[in-house]
Amino acid sequence: MSVLEERYNEEIVSSLMEKFDYDNVMEVPKLKKVVVNMGLGDVSENANLLDEAVESLESVTGQEPVVTRAQKSIANFKIRKGMPVGCKVTLRGNKMYEFLYKLVNVALPRVRDFRGISANSFDGRGNYSLGLNDYTVFPELKVDEVSTILGMDIVLVTSAESDEEAKEMLALMGMPFKK
Repeated sequence: MSVLEERYNEEIVSSLMEKFDYDNVMEVPKLKKVVVNMGLGDVSENANLLDEAVESLESVTGQEPVVTRAQKSIANFKIRKGMPVGCKVTLRGNKMYEFLYKLVNVALPRVRDFRGISANSFDGRGNYSLGLNDYTVFPELKVDEVSTILGMDIVLVTSAESDEEAKEMLALMGMPFKK
């Protein structure tokens, strides 16, 4: 059991029950999964880019990524149906909490000019999306070995009914929201 998961079980649940006046512990929102996605726009021009992205995503998350493929052909972007366009990983359980801990305590503080993450990136159903322009903020990646700086999208899927509940839960987990 990870440090964040242990803390969630004790402090966060009691704090959320008190603030939102839940009758039952099962009503308290939980983090269901974390989806990490890397879209590769230039994969048609650079074949090694996909291999590098898959390798990097695997080292950051600790889980083998799935290669995502184009659903339609788009001539303006030089993309044909079935062509690889990115990779993604869905994290659950221990790996999810470990990745979130690493994101909050190591990666986000290493972002240049970081003043906190936006509180406006909720989707109305309690899920939060976050984008990183530079994925080399993770300590597993060495900047010297990376040929192209890529971005990544991180989606935190919760069981919260509203954005307010999800924001409070994520803030208690240590997410550094802007004041």
